[in-house]
Amino acid sequence: MHVIVVGCGRVGSELAVNLESAGHSVAIIDKNRNAFRRLPERWSGRAVLGFGFDRDHLEQAGVREAKALAAVTSGDNTNILTARIARETYQIDSVVARIYDPRRAVIYQRLGIPTVATVTWTTDQVLRRLFPSSTTVDWTDPSGRLSLVERMIPDVWAGHKLKGLGESGKYRISAVTRAGEARLAGPDLVGQEGDVLHIVVSKDDVAELDERLASGPEGRSA
Repeated sequence: MHVIVVGCGRVGSELAVNLESAGHSVAIIDKNRNAFRRLPERWSGRAVLGFGFDRDHLEQAGVREAKALAAVTSGDNTNILTARIARETYQIDSVVARIYDPRRAVIYQRLGIPTVATVTWTTDQVLRRLFPSSTTVDWTDPSGRLSLVERMIPDVWAGHKLKGLGESGKYRISAVTRAGEARLAGPDLVGQEGDVLHIVVSKDDVAELDERLASGPEGRSA
C-alpha cells in the first residue's frame, strides 16, 4: 500500500525505510531539504519538500492513493493538523501522530487518532498503530501456546464494558493503554475510542478473537 510519512527526522527516515523494506510505496514530506540526507542513496520513494498540512504538498506525496499516514514531525500542533487533514479531508483510516506533550493525547483520542508519546517512541510502535489488524506478538509462553497481542479497539466496542471481550480458555484482555497510560482491565472497564487492547490469546484462536472484536458487544458486524 501507499504510505505517507510527514517528518524526515531520525524517526521519520527510519520509519520510511522500514516501510519501503516491507514492500510498501512510501512518500516522505519535510520542510527542510537537508533532512532528506537521512534517506539511503538507493531510496526509491518520493521525497516532497513542504508541509504535511499543506494540501498541495500532500497531493504531491500521493495522498489520494494513500492508505496510511504517520505525522512524526517535532511539533505537536503540526502533527495534530496534519492528522486531522488526513482523516477528515482525505478519509485515510490509518493515521498515527507523534506527541511531545502527553496531556495532548486526549485531543488526539477524541479525534480517533492513535498516538505514541516521545518518551516511549519507537518505529515499531508506529507500525503497530498504522497496521492494527496485523498480529504483533509482545510475549509468548515457553510452550508457544499463549501469546500477548495488541489490538486497537474497534469503534463498535467504544462505550461498552470490555469484560465481554473474553472467552474462557481462548482469549482475555489483560490491560488497556489509554492516552499513553496503561491500566489493568477490570470487570467494569468501559472501552474508549483510541484504546489499545493488550490481549492474551491462544495461538489457535487469533482469528476467532479478531472476529469477536469486529462483531461488537452484541455480536453485530462492524
